[in-house]
Amino acid sequence: MEYFGDKLKAIRKAKQMTQGELAVRLRVSTAIIAAYEQGKSYPSVAVLINICDILGTSADYLLGISDELSISMGGLTDEEMQPFLQLIALVKQNREPKD
Repeated sequence: MEYFGDKLKAIRKAKQMTQGELAVRLRVSTAIIAAYEQGKSYPSVAVLINICDILGTSADYLLGISDELSISMGGLTDEEMQPFLQLIALVKQNREPKD
């Protein structure tokens, strides 16, 4: 089972963001981000909302309420989203059992 800190770290790294960069955007210290990722501390609701906004994910995923990772593609045009949607369709197609 993944915990909040593990998920936070994985998403932050996937976004190619350092602890320092996330800390600056949240207006907290790098030590606070490290504490979140190590499970030594947890953010307030307000900070959690900001983390989700910055990383483009949901609080449900970070908190373990949902196992489904959701990533916001807000700001992308329909044209920019097409390659991602095609890739998702291809992956799903390849996962289906073959007769």
